[in-house]
Amino acid sequence: MSADVVTRLNSIVKTYDVRGLVGDTLTEEIVEALGAGFADELGADGSEIVVGHDMRDSSPLFAAAFARGLRAQGASVVAIGLCSTDETYYASGALNAPAAMFTASHNPATYNGIKFSRAGAQGISLETGLAGIRDRAAVYLRDGIPVVDSQGGYSERNVLADYAGYLRSLVDLSGIRPIRIVVDAGNGMGGLTVPAVLEQAAGLPALPITVIPLYFELDGTFPNHEANPLEAKNIVDLQKAVVQHGADLGLAFDGDADRCFVVDEKGDAVTPSAVAAIVALREIERVRAGDPDGTIKVLHNLITSRVVPETIEAAGAVAIRTRVGHSLIKDAMAATGAIFGGEHSAHYYFRDFWGADNGMLAAMHVLAEFGSSDGLLSDLSRRYTPYAMSGEINSTVGDVPQAYARIVETFTGVADFDELDGLTVTGIVHQDDPFWWFSVRPSNTEPLLRLNVEAGTAAQMELIRDRVLALIRA
Repeated sequence: MSADVVTRLNSIVKTYDVRGLVGDTLTEEIVEALGAGFADELGADGSEIVVGHDMRDSSPLFAAAFARGLRAQGASVVAIGLCSTDETYYASGALNAPAAMFTASHNPATYNGIKFSRAGAQGISLETGLAGIRDRAAVYLRDGIPVVDSQGGYSERNVLADYAGYLRSLVDLSGIRPIRIVVDAGNGMGGLTVPAVLEQAAGLPALPITVIPLYFELDGTFPNHEANPLEAKNIVDLQKAVVQHGADLGLAFDGDADRCFVVDEKGDAVTPSAVAAIVALREIERVRAGDPDGTIKVLHNLITSRVVPETIEAAGAVAIRTRVGHSLIKDAMAATGAIFGGEHSAHYYFRDFWGADNGMLAAMHVLAEFGSSDGLLSDLSRRYTPYAMSGEINSTVGDVPQAYARIVETFTGVADFDELDGLTVTGIVHQDDPFWWFSVRPSNTEPLLRLNVEAGTAAQMELIRDRVLALIRA
């Protein structure tokens, strides 16, 4: 096997998915080999596999190449065409079939990639099958893909209406007060799913929601801004439009529409932690109504605000702290039986959605909570944002262990340490002092350390933030 093949595959197969430069590190030949490897790794000969894709120019070609690889190994393809990533999770769950989604999510137009699921929308990471898919693909790129005697079939299915109807069944928006929302789809797949779920494009009854669309045209070149709402510059247009139209709130979706970000009526961002707390409380109340004495578990990753576990525990549920990461959260959802999971990156996971993440479903919960009250979204958001957070700050670091050593030396005696995911440092404070904690995590793909800080006051957060950054960048 050539070193070049191994190097190329190692460069595009990440911890949770595949991502590469179109025509360079990611080609149709490589994708076809990955398709064959996926079928083999899952033992899918004679079984169905769902294949969907986003609006990037290369996505239909890659989806077709992947389908060729699947069929060569005896798997039958259920092509669902243009869709959001959470639509593929719906199809994977509803059909109990593995799935592959072609998207590079929020990455620029020059990229594409693949998100894999086992049957029932279960995640696949390097530790749970992705490494095997990669290694099998490497062999096929070297030796060619042998074709089984009975190739798999091919069928097409549109699941958008069923997906939209299923989400409507999980969150009832029919009785909320009339509200006006601006939605920025970023020229991504939200331009397809929002009209289906929140309007009548899928033939569902009208809701008391007026949607003011922003960049709903599907365009994988992203002519208006990157489809990455986590970056403040990419929600500026949404913030302006909410104020301009006098809307009640705004929603922004990333490129494959599996993440949703919220802004209030003033155009101010609502933190993903606040959204996680709101949704967690609603899900706890819903489940408790049907099982008053049952144990309810809710996940939150270690970078969410302290308000998230506080809200979960105040509602009588069990808060479970997890590592950061898409497939890790999915695995933890299945292992713990948690009803909901929230991440700082605006990924929200639901037991009733096969443990998978769904930004649209989280947005619907926010709309339901807001639409069932008389107040402003800024008031609701403020209730779940009592502490000061730094947001994620990235620093290029050549020697991560040495940076860790400086941090441990400096904070020994005044803080507790844990290494669940990177290094989390929690201050030992007196009763009247503001609490503080910070997390330092290395990137999986770049020489970066990611810092997140939270404290009881803005002044304390800034003090800790600046002190830790000086240690990281020394």
